[in-house]
Amino acid sequence: MAPPNPAVRIHIAQGVQSQDVTLHVSNDGKKIVQGNFCDVASNPFKAELDKLKTQFQPALGTAGAPVAIVLFSDMQCPFCKGEAEMIRQNLIQNYPTQVRLYFKDYPLEGLHPWAKAAAMAGRCVFQQKPEAFWEYHDWVYAHQPAITPENLKDQVLGWAKDAKGVDAIKLGACIAGKATQAEVEKEIEEARALDISGTPYMFINGRRIPQSIDWPNLKTIIDTEIEYQKTAKNAGDDCGCELKLDIPGIPQTKAPGVLSVPPPAPRKK
Repeated sequence: MAPPNPAVRIHIAQGVQSQDVTLHVSNDGKKIVQGNFCDVASNPFKAELDKLKTQFQPALGTAGAPVAIVLFSDMQCPFCKGEAEMIRQNLIQNYPTQVRLYFKDYPLEGLHPWAKAAAMAGRCVFQQKPEAFWEYHDWVYAHQPAITPENLKDQVLGWAKDAKGVDAIKLGACIAGKATQAEVEKEIEEARALDISGTPYMFINGRRIPQSIDWPNLKTIIDTEIEYQKTAKNAGDDCGCELKLDIPGIPQTKAPGVLSVPPPAPRKK
């Protein structure tokens, strides 16, 4: 069945919270449907896969893995903190070659006043040294309660002084010049185009996980997808999110940020 036509996007706002919703309207204008329409003859999540952009994003795991996870997160979000720690402690250890994780910034500015600045700083780190992004990622979430809009820059530069391979002076200039602002704003627009209303928000081979998830449930979905892709071969990192083109003069065998940085050591309780 073809979806009703045309599709109309509306913006709902209450205070600082807002949500974009897509409604499908019948040709006669008498019926309105809210929901997703899928073609069962092909990958039902292809529409989402076509919209997800993963090139030159922070990534963990093996390029070409059968399962591609795209995670939209907010560095000030407490629920994102819990999910980030769960992923870093479990994902690559259990799936060293079968999963590829991409991190996307979606700072909710109305709720979290320093989230966008933290995202921009993270992109500055990534530009300088892709694998150092994950050290920054772990540090931000670990220190989330102590960070404020006023002390964020000083705290980040303090971290950079002890971070291997990160030039704190260059990082400070990148932060001060807001060199990555356009990049983060592009990520925000992508999230809105995907109708993402909150964080954390995950796509597993295009399948939406619109809320926090615990490790046993995430593992079950990954295991199921690994088995399914053995025969379906219609998703995963090698054929899912977007075509990765070589840059003239710099052949790209894999996108930047492919190194699997070890997760943080378990904390002593």
